[in-house]
Amino acid sequence: MNQPAEAPGIEHVFVLMLENRSFDHLLGFSGITGVDAVTEAPTKINGLIGTESNSFNGQTYVVSSGADYRMPTDPGHEFPDVLRQLCGPAATYQSGGPYPPIDNSGFVASYVASGGQDPGEIMKCYLPQQLPVQDALAREFVVCDNWHASMPGPTWPNRMFVHAASSRGLDHSPTTAEIAEWEAIDGLSFRNGTIFDALQTKGIQRRLYGGDDFPIVAALKGIHLDDIRHYSDFAADLAQADYPDGYIFIEPSYDVLHDYKDGTSQHPLADATRGEALIKATYEAIRNSAVWESSLLIVTWDEPGGFYDHVSPPEAPAPGDTEPGAEYNQYGFTFQRYGPRVPAIVVSPLIPKNLIDHRIYDHASIPATLEALWGLNPMTARDARANRLDSLVTLRAARNDAPAKLPVPANSGGALPAFRAPSKAVDQTPASHPDEDVNKGNLPAVLHSAMGQDLAISPDRRPAIVARVASIKTRTEAMQYLADVQEKVREYRGESAGQK
Repeated sequence: MNQPAEAPGIEHVFVLMLENRSFDHLLGFSGITGVDAVTEAPTKINGLIGTESNSFNGQTYVVSSGADYRMPTDPGHEFPDVLRQLCGPAATYQSGGPYPPIDNSGFVASYVASGGQDPGEIMKCYLPQQLPVQDALAREFVVCDNWHASMPGPTWPNRMFVHAASSRGLDHSPTTAEIAEWEAIDGLSFRNGTIFDALQTKGIQRRLYGGDDFPIVAALKGIHLDDIRHYSDFAADLAQADYPDGYIFIEPSYDVLHDYKDGTSQHPLADATRGEALIKATYEAIRNSAVWESSLLIVTWDEPGGFYDHVSPPEAPAPGDTEPGAEYNQYGFTFQRYGPRVPAIVVSPLIPKNLIDHRIYDHASIPATLEALWGLNPMTARDARANRLDSLVTLRAARNDAPAKLPVPANSGGALPAFRAPSKAVDQTPASHPDEDVNKGNLPAVLHSAMGQDLAISPDRRPAIVARVASIKTRTEAMQYLADVQEKVREYRGESAGQK
């Protein structure tokens, strides 16, 4: 049904995007060796040698192994934070100008500035036995050690590159006021549309899974309520005899209102083993389904979250659909520089075992791959020039030696997620920091998702909905709005009377 034009055999592409971890932080001490994806020669990942360091207040902090499963402080990762991490604490950016010289010297200083009490915490990196799920996948399939965030900044614009090969010039985390302004006009749209729009023109079905009721992707114009399912349905859906969807995008649960405590996103304030459980569940559902032999799974992280990485981000092609100083371009960033590296693991039985890919990728490589598979035109100059993952698909028959199950996540002392359907109401446990400004962290992104669903159900109430979101000032007010929208969504789906 979804047979692509190229790379015969790939009919279903799955993307699981987690949160805020750098390559060195998760894989720098993994010591993975394998086969070069291009030359087929023996190679190893570009990881840490153990002497990399940052200096702060006259003291040197060297990378160390054995990172904590949950960070005590959320490292800064807005555009100015990443600028200082990459270029030093005194670095500045001239609007519309080139990115300053990079020496990766400011990670510790930036972490302390964000409230970190132990400067060396940001230089800690995991050992492979701490993340056995991720380590097993990386060794079994393909690990990309030169995959970069699409821009040196936060979650929101980086996630937009997955969907549109652009952030429409957005170089910061938007506020509720900005979101309300967008929706008062026409919603979050892109000059050349999104990959979902493009796939629709070819009749390729899509499905979006969220660990929460309000995945960030739901904020995009053109995403419908019927496109979104809860992650608890994922394995059962894949058990269908004829799974119909060609492109499947999966978001974790965030639990933003409770400091990410029970989320599966691997946000720094979340327990990393819960994200490991999500990766394991996703892989095993695909591996043990009828679509396995025609599948491609990409597991990656949206941005590095302020964690140390030793590789300097290279120059990047600007998408070309906006100019510095455009309406969403707060810092005047030109998008001619990638962000720091993030991990990326590519899984398919049609890919040889234990490859290491050193080619440059960013999140625009995902739409570029979909475009190649289904004969679509590029949306921007970024995906037009991006390296694609279909080149990894070289086997004419599916491997039969891939593990049916992955290792159990390490014991962090915390509970692993059960991936059950969500309760009928937003968790009414008081929000962490209830009176805190709503515009801190990723909460505006969740509100934007909820707002999009609210408008879809009640389009005739657009002015009132926009006004309410614009008026939200605290996390407690945000919680009440999310609860109200969730109830409306449940009613829309016929779930209010005791159904799921």
